[in-house]
Formats: sequence, C-alpha cells, structure tokens
Amino acid sequence: MNTYNRKTVYLGIDVHKKTYAVTVICDGDVMKKTTMRAEPEGLVHYCEKFFAGACIISAYEAGFCGFHLHRTLIAAGINNLVVNPSDIEVNARNRVKTDKRDSLKIATQLAAGRLHGIYIPSVEQELSRSISRLRESLVRQRCRLSCQLKNLLFLHGYIPCSEKLKVCAKWIEKILEKSYPEEIKYTIDVYVACWRFQTQKIKEVENELKKQAETDKQIHVIYQSHPGIGLVSARTLANELGDMSQFKNERCLYSYTGLTPSEHSSGEHRQLGHMTHQGKAILRKILIQAAWIAIKQDESLAQIYNRISITAGKRNAIVGVARRMIGRLRACLRKNELYVT
Repeated sequence: MNTYNRKTVYLGIDVHKKTYAVTVICDGDVMKKTTMRAEPEGLVHYCEKFFAGACIISAYEAGFCGFHLHRTLIAAGINNLVVNPSDIEVNARNRVKTDKRDSLKIATQLAAGRLHGIYIPSVEQELSRSISRLRESLVRQRCRLSCQLKNLLFLHGYIPCSEKLKVCAKWIEKILEKSYPEEIKYTIDVYVACWRFQTQKIKEVENELKKQAETDKQIHVIYQSHPGIGLVSARTLANELGDMSQFKNERCLYSYTGLTPSEHSSGEHRQLGHMTHQGKAILRKILIQAAWIAIKQDESLAQIYNRISITAGKRNAIVGVARRMIGRLRACLRKNELYVT
C-alpha cells in the first residue's frame, strides 16, 4: 500500500556536480534522507518509485547546475522551485555545514512555505544569453592579457609606471617597433598574438549579436532608443531582462539588477548606503556605463545626477541615474514605445 497517496511531499535537494543530497518531509516529519548520483532522470525515477500518487513539491538552490534539473522535474509533473541561495535562512550559531543538513534546511523551509522561486527564463532566452555572456567573458580575458602585457613591459623598464594609455591596436604597433632582448620579444609576441585572437573573436561574437538584434527587433529597438545604450548593451539587456514582464513592480527590477541601496536605519534615523551588489553584475556594469553617457545626452537625467551628487556624491548619483534609466525602459516596454528624451 502506498502510504504517500494523495499526500503532499516536500523534497529539499542540495545539488552538486556528482551527487544530489535529498531530504523528504511529509506531514511535518522527515521521512527519508538519501544521496544519489547527480542525474535528473534518476531523481525523477526515485520520486515515482517511492512517492507515487503524492503531490511532490521540490526545491534546490540556483547555481552552476542551471535549470536543466528544474525543467526535467516539471516535465515529470513535479512542482519544483529554484530558489535564491540568499533567501534560505541560516542559523547564525550553526557552524556545521553538510550536504544533508543543507537539503534538510531547504525541505523544512519549503514545507513551511518560506521559500519562493526565482524567475526561470525560457530555453530560447537562455540560448540567446549564451552569446552575450560569451562576449563578456572574452572581454574579461582580453583585459587580463592587456594587464599582463603592461606588467611585463613595466617590470623590465620599457614603459613608465605612469603609463595610462589603453591597450589597443595602435598602442601595440608602437610597442612592437621597439627593440627587445630575444626572450622578452618572444613573450611580447605571444601576448600580442593572444590579444589579437581575442579581439577577432569578440568581433565575431558582436556580429552574432547583430543577427540576434534583427530577429528580436521589437524589443531591441526599445532598449537601444535610450541614450547611452548601444547595440551590444541593448542586446545584453534584452537577453537578460527580456520584456521585463516578470517583474511585478520597479522594486523587484531594482533588486534583480542590484541597484537597490543598502539601508541602516533605527528608530527615527534612516541612513541609505552603497548598492547591495545583489543581482546580476553584468547588468549593473552595463547600466552604470550607459548612465555616464546618458547624462551627457539627456537633460532630465543630467538634472537628476546634479541634484543627487550635491548631497550623496558622484558615485551614488550615477547609481540613481542608472535606476531611473532601467525604470524608464520598463515603462517603455510595457507601453511598447521608444524612449523619447
């Protein structure tokens, strides 16, 4: 006889590369604890074998494993949540951390209704994101190569410590014109070859982003209509945020982008601090960079920047501008209108 028929079963899953640690709670009691191979189909088989006829609700932390496990569980009829790790409550006195304890923590809070799932992008959106995130990764790698090349030249006295010129094709041509010892020349040539290779790949990725923009023109043109946002930035924002319909209000959007200020308030005193740095770093970077350009092109944003900078400083002011930018873009997307200065 199936003891779980028509009952609600809660599964807390602690996901790792090779294993799943699973804790099962039903009627307020821990019924099972197990560790299995990290195979989504195996977890589905486990649920069907032991909990046939039950309403199964599961949860695991968002992380490196992405959403493949989530989609497999949903396809099998299991109600799954992917939760933000920072939303899982942790006892400050608890200094012991194991996979089984983590899965128990997830299952307990899930059964108590204290966990809420994050937004799950579509497969198509994830595929589009991979291109814009590839470009960001290549840019970081090229930046690292630039720093390594400069460090090598400074170490051997070929450039001064005050060298602030950006590594680019012209700068490299000037560097290659000089004479160096054979060993240094070989090292420079390797760094330069790697830098040029990365630059070529970045251009190829940007061509793919242009193709994406053509196929997703309705949303893309709205993002790019805002001052300070070019093709690459618009494409990245579109891939990461879509049409923003998943955000029920601006506060959720600001939290997702990490542009919410920290707060230290008590009693009658209210003090706002720097950004919380929660959310996606790639979005913050793009919006902050675009904000510096936008205040030179949009008079209303320039006024906001000047007003805030007087009391809060330039850094906080530009964050305030970035918040207003993304809020205005959300309004434009909801109305399906281009941004007008």
